[in-house]
Amino acid sequence: MRLSRPHLADYGATRSRHDFTQRQLMSCLVLRAYLKTTYRGVLDVLWASASLRQGLGLGEKLPHFTTLQKFSARSDVLAIAQKLVAVIGQCAAQQKGSSCEMAMDATGLARTTVSDYFCSRQGRRFRRWVKVSTVVVCGSLVPIALMVDLKPTHDCAHAPDLLAQTRAMAQPKRLFADAGYDAEWIHVECRENWGVESVIPSIQRRADGKIGGKWRSQMKPRALKKAGFGRRWAVESFFSALKRTMGSALSARNPKQMIAEAALKVLAYTLRR
Repeated sequence: MRLSRPHLADYGATRSRHDFTQRQLMSCLVLRAYLKTTYRGVLDVLWASASLRQGLGLGEKLPHFTTLQKFSARSDVLAIAQKLVAVIGQCAAQQKGSSCEMAMDATGLARTTVSDYFCSRQGRRFRRWVKVSTVVVCGSLVPIALMVDLKPTHDCAHAPDLLAQTRAMAQPKRLFADAGYDAEWIHVECRENWGVESVIPSIQRRADGKIGGKWRSQMKPRALKKAGFGRRWAVESFFSALKRTMGSALSARNPKQMIAEAALKVLAYTLRR
């Protein structure tokens, strides 16, 4: 609630009943994501815990579950979560100082609780999942940038937004990424426009075996090892802990609420760390 104060007004409309502030509703949604429960479930928890209600500034009156549901369907929930994640990540980056290193990658959150094993036994050849891309501060395993998409996309599609969010909050020494982000324009953006050393393995695409591009051609195994490319696994550790703690499946079915739930999972785990 303290972090969201600069980004959320007390009330969304001047003519609303002013029963609950937007920060209180947002905090309820974060708590719901952390507890992996339903809208009714988080209200049951609040009703049973007077100290928790006091911490959120709530009295005996609680919001209706449809109030939380409608608030999560707002289009700006993702933007709010991005701002809060960025503020927390900035604090982690400042603690690292000039030696700060970051890693960029993406993962998927399932739209259903049906296991992959069951899907394979049924002969299903496609998977529906929500893509979550982040930039993580190595060492602290705290994200500083966040992007969410309803469908699988190429990793490079989220790279411009991730780089812009990170650049606005911190100046790392190095940025690690896997081969999914192998593109000359990413190296140019990082090294020439941002002043950050990008470390990304190159993929051989030409028939003659050569790797084109000024910076891509320098991404050889020896150079990657010298730059400490093994630090990239920090983002994999973050995704692993995120899914083990917050769950790897989404319960929402509305597209806007899927995006909001995925973003709130990342925010809730970041606050927990």
